[in-house]
Order: sequence, then C-alpha cells, then structure tokens
Amino acid sequence: MKKTIFALTVAASIGLAACSNPGDEVVVSTSVGDITQEEFYNSMKDIAGDQLLQQVVVEQILNDKYKVTDEEIEEELKGVKEQYGESYEAVLAQSNLTEETLKTNIRFTLLQEKALKDVEVTDEEIEKYYNQASQELNARHILVEDEETAKEIKAKLDAGEDFAKLAKEFSTDPGSGAQGGDLGWFTVGTMVPEFNDAAYALEIDEISEPVQSEHGFHIIQVTEKRDVKDYGKLEDKKEEIRESIAATKADWNTKMAELIKEADVKVKDKDLKDAFSGIKAE
Repeated sequence: MKKTIFALTVAASIGLAACSNPGDEVVVSTSVGDITQEEFYNSMKDIAGDQLLQQVVVEQILNDKYKVTDEEIEEELKGVKEQYGESYEAVLAQSNLTEETLKTNIRFTLLQEKALKDVEVTDEEIEKYYNQASQELNARHILVEDEETAKEIKAKLDAGEDFAKLAKEFSTDPGSGAQGGDLGWFTVGTMVPEFNDAAYALEIDEISEPVQSEHGFHIIQVTEKRDVKDYGKLEDKKEEIRESIAATKADWNTKMAELIKEADVKVKDKDLKDAFSGIKAE
C-alpha cells in the first residue's frame, strides 16, 4: 500500500521552497561558479521532476483534507523506537534521516492512512458482510484452468457423478484435490472475493456454476453451515465491519488518483505537463 517511513523521501518539504519563483538568486556559491535558483530548479526537474511534483502536490492535498496531531506522530515514533531498540540511531543514520525528518515521514504516512480510511462503505455492504461473517462454511471445490473444462465437470455433477471422485481426477488445487476437494471450515475473507461471495450465496449441498478467480475456475459445493459463536449483533459490529470493508478497498494509487482529480490539478510548467497523466489514467 505504502512505503515504510524509512523509505519515504522528504523531498516535498524541499520542493515547496525550491520550486517557488525560480530566478537568478544564488542558491550556492563555489570557487568554480554559482548555482542559481533557476539552475537548481531545472536540475531537480531533470533528476526527479515528475515524482517530486507528485509528492509535493499530494502532500498539499492531504494536508488540506486531513489532520495529523503531534500526539499521533509521537505515538508512532514511540512504536518505531520500541521496534528498533538500541539499533534506532543506527537505522536513522543508515537511512540518512534525523529524528525530525523521520517525524516528517511519519506525518506523511499517517496522512496516507487517514486518506485510505476515507472510503465510502454502504449499509448494504455492511449488512452483507455481517450475514457472511456471522456464519462459517464447510465446503469443497474442484479447480480447473479453463471454463470449458469446468462446464464439462459441472455437467457430470448434474448427471449424478461423484464430486469427490471428480475432484481427485480433475482438480488442479494441490491442497484439496487429493482430499476430494475438501476445504474444511472457513470464515468470510478467508477465500478470494469471487469464491467467497459465490460460496456464501449457496444453499447446503447446492453446486455452483463455474466461478472464475485469479486461480482459475472453481466449482463449489457447501456441505455445512454453522453460526459463529458469540459473533454479536449487527449494531454492535457495525463500526468494526465498516473498518474491515474499508481496508479491503484501500489502494493508494486509486485513492491518489481520486484526490488529484478532486483537486483539479493543472500543471503550468510545460516540462512537467505529463507528471499526473499516468495517475489520472489509473
């Protein structure tokens, strides 16, 4: 989703100052010549123009939409120090960071996290998740590579052939195939989304049509269902479920494209005019 706080750059802070009104003012003077703001600006464009501009703009948008407190930063910093213990200072040095620049990175990371939590989750999604999460399923499946084979196996099952026998013969799932397709008991979110939704929609002993996922084509049969013990009522679980669904929707590239579109970003520098074209396309 995001880079670690030690991998993040702090170029945005530098970029905001360096990119404003570049001109003839000298940034640095040496015995072999001066470097002006304009020369420095043009060098930055050549080295990291698009990426740097993206970071500057995204940070500005995040600062406008979300707030991170000093207390939140200190709490995260405390966790980092506990994680690295006596190696903390060495890790900072190895990453070319001071504690202040680390705090800058932590702040940006927290802003990202707040943005990713800011996704729409409907009551219908919450209710669907609750209805699934409050039950466990015992199921079996036959996994094959192509839809044609899946349809042929489904026809055999409809004609009364044995599920376990066909699973052992045809399933490409190395874990369950030899067990007659048996997957045992599982809960919501254990399986890939397509499999999960198809399985939870089945009645006991009903056999699904071929279901496509990243693994191939599944034929699924749910053999048992049972309530999850002490799962709780919908109203009590609503916020927890909302956060779980939001987490599954979390994708930084998608969210960044959303934020940039909302901010109506227009790049005035012709050399950087395509800096956001790829992000918008996503």
